[in-house]
Amino acid sequence: MRGVDERCERESGAAERGGARRAAWRRSLTREDDVLTGIGREATDRKQALIKLMWVGIWMAYMTAPVRDLLNGGHGPLATALGCLGLLAFLSAYCVLLFRHVGRPLDHRMVVGALVAMAALAAVLALTLGASWLVLFVYVSVACGAVLPLRAARLAIPLVTVVLLLVGLTARDARHLLPALVIPALLGGFAMSGVRQLVRTTRALREARATVAQLAANEERLRLARDLHDLLGHSLSLITLKSELAGRLLPARPEEAGRQVADIERVSRQALVDVREAVGGFRRPTLKAEVAGARTALAAAGIAADVGRAADGHPDLPPDEEGALAWALREAITNVVRHSGALRCAVTLTEAGDELCLTVSDDGRGPEGPPGNGLSGLSERLQLADGRLETGSGERGGFALRAYVPLSRRATAPELSSSTPG
Repeated sequence: MRGVDERCERESGAAERGGARRAAWRRSLTREDDVLTGIGREATDRKQALIKLMWVGIWMAYMTAPVRDLLNGGHGPLATALGCLGLLAFLSAYCVLLFRHVGRPLDHRMVVGALVAMAALAAVLALTLGASWLVLFVYVSVACGAVLPLRAARLAIPLVTVVLLLVGLTARDARHLLPALVIPALLGGFAMSGVRQLVRTTRALREARATVAQLAANEERLRLARDLHDLLGHSLSLITLKSELAGRLLPARPEEAGRQVADIERVSRQALVDVREAVGGFRRPTLKAEVAGARTALAAAGIAADVGRAADGHPDLPPDEEGALAWALREAITNVVRHSGALRCAVTLTEAGDELCLTVSDDGRGPEGPPGNGLSGLSERLQLADGRLETGSGERGGFALRAYVPLSRRATAPELSSSTPG
């Protein structure tokens, strides 16, 4: 009994898995994987309606054969009337499918039902009225390519062609027309599917281009925000320090206070130039200029500066990477002046394998809380230059910032000597 039960369970499980696979296959055929395509969907404006009407009108050239058969085919009054009604019903279903606009868009079941009804009408009319009506299968194939999802259309178009062949072999005097109708049925259906795919790709590319433009605008805004934050933060901190120093020196030493005021004017003018360059996208600081600015800012804050080992730069440092290190030095010095409470600050530039490391360390209060906007923007700058940022406590307390960028080694090809035997 146990073996029988186990066999029944296996068979029921296999049946369930088979049913699940068949359901998944049906969903894959009917999934709307071309949601961007406008052909075969509801026209939302007059322009789309005219485009759809143009596509419908192109294929109406094949309808001359059934109309001529109704007029000159020698059918009786009843057969002619029924043929007209059948043709009108066929054309109505065809136009509704291509326009998909009858008050509301059609759902999948109505689309499949309309296609089956069109195929049935085409078969009945061809079998009863003659071979001229076989051309209706070309319209069924085109409708399949226009309204069915791509996977379902790949199966439906050959199926309609096979039905065309079977009906043509059965209808009277139709075999000579089959070669002239099979190829248009196949090409027409697959051509319409290709047009849908082309429209889908074009719209996807258009949306992708709009997305790229939006991302570029966002990146430019982020760049401008980073530049302004770093520029104004450093300059305004230096102006504030020199203003406080000038205020303390003014009563007793007005000449030194005047020099501080002159420095404030110089820093303000340079800040204005830097902001203009940042807005124009031409701002690329250098290590040499930032080292000089670091000396000035640290001296104004009363912090002993040791920047000698970073003043010379590095011969293998590319311009973009140098700019990233210069921004790192500016942001680090601004944080030291504003937040550290340090008495001493050291700036070093050392090689670490294939990278160059800029280290700014102080003996102040050390790291406090999560990194702010300045360090986050600095990390983004370094990532754009294939670098990275490390922060933490220094070796002797305080705060240490390390910015790494890759070096571009200058390759020197050795001279090769060759000799030939005598």
